Amino acid sequence: MNSISDIKIELNECKFESLNDFISKYSGDERAGVKALVKKANKQITDYKKELERIDKLSFYEKKFRDYEYICGVDEVGRGPLAGPVVAGAVILPKDCDILYINDSKKLSAKKREELYDEITSKAVAWATALCTPEEIDAINILQATYNAMKMAIHQLNPQPNLLLNDAVKIPDLDIKQVPIIRGDSSSISIGAASIVAKVTRDRMMVEYDKIYPGYDFASNKGYGSAKHIEAIKNLGPTPIHRKTFIKNFI
Repeated sequence: MNSISDIKIELNECKFESLNDFISKYSGDERAGVKALVKKANKQITDYKKELERIDKLSFYEKKFRDYEYICGVDEVGRGPLAGPVVAGAVILPKDCDILYINDSKKLSAKKREELYDEITSKAVAWATALCTPEEIDAINILQATYNAMKMAIHQLNPQPNLLLNDAVKIPDLDIKQVPIIRGDSSSISIGAASIVAKVTRDRMMVEYDKIYPGYDFASNKGYGSAKHIEAIKNLGPTPIHRKTFIKNFI
């Protein structure tokens, strides 16, 4: 008879398609610890099926427009911070994408975003990120800078998309059909993927900026206006990555 610790290891290493076999194998075991593991396996099956249903709903727009060969999700991260760039992501996912747990990047943990970033960038037909600097944001305003970052990301893609699914906006000066979707990063799997790629890219940059400009807590606040960040601006002054038009009230 296998020990409970061995059975626990077996469950941890069990792939989804083998969970029913695991349940059948141990459902007759009366030990409380084994019953708990069988219950856990059943929950994993239930949760997995729910996630498949959620992803199916999240792919509504991709199915609606599936006649378009290359559907690209577009999103941005960093319109609101006091420091750092605005970053856009553009992602073309394969038809019938099998990546689970994609969602609005703000609804995911940092660890989950990193895991999904690796999976998205390895499975995508094409993906790209682009940014506009604080200087550009100050010069042309955050909305225009966001549009520019989005266009740069899209232009990097190979193949080029023939349909854009955008989070809420219509990007000017593009000859590609666009579908703006309100709350798109939680309504479209392609836009959700773009939000994750953009978020991870920008967060990594802000962690590096924290090493260059210590004292502003960039690794934690990612440039947003936390109390510690605002206090640092007042005490230390702005850095080269601060948006001058965003911090006029603090200096």
